Amino acid sequence: MTDPSPSPASSPSLCCAILACNVESHIAACVQSCLFADRVVVFDTRSSDGTVAAARAAGAEVVDIEFINFSIARNTALSLLHEEWVFFVDADERVTPELATEVQQVIQRDDVDGWWVPRYNHIVGHVMRGTGWYPDHQLRLLRRSRAHYDPEREVHEVAIIDGREDYLSQHLVHYNYDTWAQFHAKQRRYTIFEAATLRNEGIRAHFRHLFTRPVQAFGRRFITWRGYRDGWRGLQLSLIMAGYEFLKYWWLWRDDPLINEP
Repeated sequence: MTDPSPSPASSPSLCCAILACNVESHIAACVQSCLFADRVVVFDTRSSDGTVAAARAAGAEVVDIEFINFSIARNTALSLLHEEWVFFVDADERVTPELATEVQQVIQRDDVDGWWVPRYNHIVGHVMRGTGWYPDHQLRLLRRSRAHYDPEREVHEVAIIDGREDYLSQHLVHYNYDTWAQFHAKQRRYTIFEAATLRNEGIRAHFRHLFTRPVQAFGRRFITWRGYRDGWRGLQLSLIMAGYEFLKYWWLWRDDPLINEP
């Protein structure tokens, strides 16, 4: 997949862009893993901890931006950068040396404008092999002039590429959740967003969805997405995510005021 042909005399420029807010415990290691790029820029959305100082100490530039949603934040980053290629890396992710090498190779190509990157996800000490968390491809390496995000998509944003897309073979390492408290807090937020999105699109829940959607979610994660490869942890997470699917449709069915929350 990677083109091994020699690099041209003038290599395309590359910036690693990191969205950050109160991630002091992660940001230095993230920045350090990105220093292979020509430039590393942390787009900080009003951190109140030591994120900014730690990012600068690790070798990144820091730009303050307002946070409205993730899509708008990424569009803002794209508009403020001038490099030909932008590699979006989250603060709780790390770029392996193997991935850094592959990125430097593929940006020499002119036939692809967006690259999907697989991720190894660490959930409470377990590296996932399925259950929807592997291979977990993310469209992150973008030719800046050919990429943008839908500003109406608040979470789980995906770049829109005016051109061809392809897949890298090397991985990001994602330290998703250190504790179950972190996991449940984020899943609850995502569930609220997803319920609100469905409601805003005019989709209404029927009583039967309270049963059918959780069963479908469990089957998708444990069987289709091979959650069985993760053993007990795969079964546990498949059941938990089926429970959040139930909550989503419960809130939607009741038109719960909770899903009006930002």
